[in-house]
Amino acid sequence: MPATLYRNPLTDILFEQSKEFVGLYHVERGWFTHVNSAGYRLLGYPSAQALYDEPTRTLRAQPLPPAEWAALRERVLREGSHEFEAEMRRQSGELFWARVELTSLVVEQQTYFLVRLTDTTPLHVAEHRLAESMDRFEAVVSHATIGIVMCNRAGEIVLANDKARELFGYQSNALIHQHIEALVPEAVARYHEQLRESFNARPEMRAMGQNRDLLARRRDGSEFPVEVSLSYFRLEEELFVVAYVIDITFKKEAERELRAQHQRIARLNAELEQKVAERTHALADTLRQLEQRTRELAQALAQEQELGELKTRFVAMASHEFRTPLTAVLTSVALLEKYAGPEQQDKRQRHYDRIRTSVMHLTDILEEFLSVGKMEEGRLEAHPTRLELVPLVHETVAEVDGLRKPGQRIVLQLPPLPPLWQDASLLRKVLVNLLSNALKYSHENTTVTVQATAQEHSFRLVVQDQGMGIARDDQTRLFQRFYRARNAANMPGTGLGLYIVAKYLELMGGTIALQSELNVGTTVTITLPYENHPAD
Repeated sequence: MPATLYRNPLTDILFEQSKEFVGLYHVERGWFTHVNSAGYRLLGYPSAQALYDEPTRTLRAQPLPPAEWAALRERVLREGSHEFEAEMRRQSGELFWARVELTSLVVEQQTYFLVRLTDTTPLHVAEHRLAESMDRFEAVVSHATIGIVMCNRAGEIVLANDKARELFGYQSNALIHQHIEALVPEAVARYHEQLRESFNARPEMRAMGQNRDLLARRRDGSEFPVEVSLSYFRLEEELFVVAYVIDITFKKEAERELRAQHQRIARLNAELEQKVAERTHALADTLRQLEQRTRELAQALAQEQELGELKTRFVAMASHEFRTPLTAVLTSVALLEKYAGPEQQDKRQRHYDRIRTSVMHLTDILEEFLSVGKMEEGRLEAHPTRLELVPLVHETVAEVDGLRKPGQRIVLQLPPLPPLWQDASLLRKVLVNLLSNALKYSHENTTVTVQATAQEHSFRLVVQDQGMGIARDDQTRLFQRFYRARNAANMPGTGLGLYIVAKYLELMGGTIALQSELNVGTTVTITLPYENHPAD
């Protein structure tokens, strides 16, 4: 039958304008008489004629047996149309799924089937993937080791896996269509409804029961501790909530056992700590006693060493300071025996003066020794009285005037000063010692300056000389007993002067400071308080 037999605008729309396979199948001839362009291209033929010449005369992947073909033909003729899916074959042998629509029609007393093929391969692939995904989903959910319960917005359970049914004691699908509140203790069921409505309003993935224990209810009414996490998803605008439930009965029992063990260990630790504390305390007492004994022995040793050093210094000082004046006395006495005549009175007088000076020097040394002894025995006390400082300084300067070397002079810088409440005798001895040292350790033609200043609560007096100075290494030990600077070792002195001065000032509540530089001079500053004198 010619292909142009049915050409008209309608056949053009049905055949040529269609994007799917459309063809006329002659029932008696058992093959196509007309196929549109989209149709033969779908089947992979270069032209419609190539399809007409197909020797196998079948588009199916597997040809239908005659009996099945006869039954299909009769059904289409009887019903007028029929649809089914079948696996089709392209010219290249590639197989694909298609939906087949058969419609019977009669043209010029010839029976035809209008055949329409729709490629459903993408749909089959999607369905296959969906089936695989569903299989995986069902496998994961069904065989999960935790309970999974899914419910809709109304709280009706729509899915529960095997583990969930096991946890809650339900058989088969008995959980389906139950309300989720059936799984929570009756005491909190109403409150759980409020929580569910709140979750539906603002769904989020989170754990339930923050900072509190959760209990679930079995079908028989018994309760057990659980951990529950929530997630959600939407399907066609419907909200579904998924609860993941874990039975933590063993965990809670383990925690209780662990707490009991911790308490037992804590008790044992407390007992052990008590024993350790007692032993430590006993050991600490022993160590303190040992340390005390060690300190006492160290102190005794230090005192013994200091005493030995003091004895050595005293012997060295005494051998020098006592020998010199005693030698002078003995020499003068021996010479006095030779000067018996009246005409030798001036020579005798000179030796008398020498003896007197030596005795006074010895007296001063002994006085220093006595002062040290009184201070160390605590028998020396300060007796404050009201005194005028400027006259006291002048008297002291006059007292040491005889110690000046040729060309030496003492310069006083004394502004008007308020009365001072102090021990006049001790303060005079301090000034005499400082001025004596300044003159003794300075060369001829030098100046000793005495400055005094009154501050708000204290009085300061500075004695500055231009003498030989003191080495820095010696300055830290100058206030020790019998200690003398190395550059003054060959000069007369007991090494007690500054020690006594420091002790006198300590009795009077004052302080002393010394600055010195070799071959430049020494500056000594004493500070005494004003505040201890009574009101006028």
